[in-house]
Amino acid sequence: MPVCKSCGEEVEELVSVKVAGKSKKLCESCADEAREGDAVAEESEAVVQQMMGFKGRR
Repeated sequence: MPVCKSCGEEVEELVSVKVAGKSKKLCESCADEAREGDAVAEESEAVVQQMMGFKGRR
């Protein structure tokens, strides 16, 4: 059985998720948390860039 890289538990199936530009194989619950964390990070970065008047992309 595969093992989740995040929580270390054995699961039936791993899901490939891109977090911070890197692909990770995680269980479904860890993958959901990683997606949410990545979305929050993108939104907060956009708010800070708008506040600072940044017009370009990274």
